[in-house]
Amino acid sequence: MDLEEQLRILVGVGLTGLLILLRLDAYRFGAAEYDDESNSGGWRGAGRRLAWSGTGVALAIAIWFVFPTPTTTLHLNIGTDRVEVVTLGLLFGALGTFVAGLYAWLRYRRLRWPEYRHYPGAAANAIGTAFIDEVAFRGVLYGLATRLGAPGRSRGMLLIALGTGVVAGFLTVWTGGIGASFVAHSITRFATFVTTGHAGLVKPPGQEPEEAFAASLPPEGWEVVGEPDH
Repeated sequence: MDLEEQLRILVGVGLTGLLILLRLDAYRFGAAEYDDESNSGGWRGAGRRLAWSGTGVALAIAIWFVFPTPTTTLHLNIGTDRVEVVTLGLLFGALGTFVAGLYAWLRYRRLRWPEYRHYPGAAANAIGTAFIDEVAFRGVLYGLATRLGAPGRSRGMLLIALGTGVVAGFLTVWTGGIGASFVAHSITRFATFVTTGHAGLVKPPGQEPEEAFAASLPPEGWEVVGEPDH
């Protein structure tokens, strides 16, 4: 290994570190699991999310050009068999959709459809986040980086995140690229948005608007007695 190749590897590792730091700093940009329809900001908030995704894509491209063997060592390619990549990506994306729907049903006893105006932003967020995650890392590190195991977070979403990371790692090794894992990850993340109504973090039990309203009502069968009429 000559000096130039060593330097290219070191620069590639440094760029990867920046990509991981960008993922860890998703909260500041209101991106990834922190992209929530309740956040204010309008176009300013959308601009921050796009800047986050754009920076991640730029770092990924830089890694691909700098690292000596980006496809064989880092698997930064679609995969060896395009048909297999698409088939497995869609298959595991369908499985992720089922898991997301099952989680929503267990959590809310229904599918909690979001407002239609949130769909474009959530779709862009799902694709951008999946791309950055699949380029940078997956598996257990993925679950830790998203901080879904922190106090007050949904344990169900933590399991889904960990499962997504493990499946993505398997697909990358099996297909020789990140194409299938990217497709499956994007579909699963968007399906979670559609079924739970949240582009970002799912709120803890009792904190959804309908749950808070139900808690303010008297027990079933009771009636509130008002002031007598004079």
